[in-house]
Amino acid sequence: MSNAVPTGSSATSASASPGSPSSVSPSPVTEARVPLSERVAVHDAGHARVLALPTPIDDVVSFRGSFWTAPDLGAGEELLQTLTVLLLDKGTQARDRFAVAEALEDRGAQLSFYSDDLRVGFSGRALRDDLPAVLDLLAEQLRTPLLDVGEFAKAQAQVAAGIRRSMDATGSQAAGLLNRRLYGPAHPNYMAEPADELATLEAYTVDDVRAYHAAHFGGTKLRLALAGDLDPAQVAQRVEAALGDWAPHGTEARYDHDAAPTTPGTATRVIADKQNLDVRIGHPLALRRDHDDFLALYLGVYVLGGNFSARLMSHVRDDLGLTYGIGAQLAGIAVEHDGHLLTRVTLSGPNLERGIEATLGEIRRFVEDGITSDELAEKQTTIAGTYAVGLGTTRGLATSLLVNAERGFDLAYLDQYPDRIHALTLDEVNAAIHRHLDPDALHVGIAGTLPEVG
Repeated sequence: MSNAVPTGSSATSASASPGSPSSVSPSPVTEARVPLSERVAVHDAGHARVLALPTPIDDVVSFRGSFWTAPDLGAGEELLQTLTVLLLDKGTQARDRFAVAEALEDRGAQLSFYSDDLRVGFSGRALRDDLPAVLDLLAEQLRTPLLDVGEFAKAQAQVAAGIRRSMDATGSQAAGLLNRRLYGPAHPNYMAEPADELATLEAYTVDDVRAYHAAHFGGTKLRLALAGDLDPAQVAQRVEAALGDWAPHGTEARYDHDAAPTTPGTATRVIADKQNLDVRIGHPLALRRDHDDFLALYLGVYVLGGNFSARLMSHVRDDLGLTYGIGAQLAGIAVEHDGHLLTRVTLSGPNLERGIEATLGEIRRFVEDGITSDELAEKQTTIAGTYAVGLGTTRGLATSLLVNAERGFDLAYLDQYPDRIHALTLDEVNAAIHRHLDPDALHVGIAGTLPEVG
């Protein structure tokens, strides 16, 4: 929703770096035969819901969690949430930022935080024996952050610098142009004008951050997923001791669930000295992540622009040579709100008009003709395979468990997902494409040094 810098912050050690051998979860045949959902232990730990998955690795546990913050998006509180999250690892009421960093580094542990519009999330990794201490530190940072005025000023400057950088980034500006045509200011997918963001940001004080934390941080929809060398019952006890009594805040979220598009058209943003222009093309979609058509439409759009063998890449890049980069996806869709079809293409000035025309033409042909049986089979294999790879690490398992819980899906969905993809028929995918995609409803955002006309 914001053009601001990412809100994650972390303290890391080389011994716990991403992709290290200790993070990889072997998949013995005996374990693979047991459905994932049957290996996950679910515990209510006070106000927290814990999903714990033991895996056959030694010593390491990865975790990921989130809670519902319920910001007022129309009032610009997403920026206030961003500032609050940036301060979580800058000290607590019990220890300063250096003591926090040292507590993680001494254990070779990771702990980071992020803002996700309607939620705040966290992720980390620790050795099995250090997990209780890391969970206690997590609770301390979430519940009693220092929220120091000096650190607030640094965070405010950091976010402002990110917004200013985005003003010179063609991709960010093209995306903002498109999203402002599709959504109102209170929708999670809306992207404010950078100048407006800066004005909102600069008006905030550390007292606003403290008030936001008091009103929006609490155990509302608190979920914590863990995977690795763990005992589920013991983990649930530790989570309950650290976060179980963190009371829900009771604040209601205020945001728009649906898109509010303008009349289809084109918006441009001139950015000087940019040889390549970024173009974003799309229209809103009246479906959410739990819609019956979602998987069919997801697969269809993957055929259009999901990878290097997709339609757009093959035609606009390989056949016509108009771009090095083009793709399409379903963007910004969640259980809580709708999203949009998004096509991204980078074009040089001389190729701008032809490139847009070729892209729009390929989208139209795609909607009119649908996909083929060969494309269906190929993308089913690709999507199911990518999903399986994502479950190959403790980090990936924890992430999948959390996302599934956030969506409110049954645990069985984690096992059913590849089968659901493979069960999609050609008629189902093409029917979803025809129901939800409309070439005449497309909006275009263009950012860069526009070619001179005439």
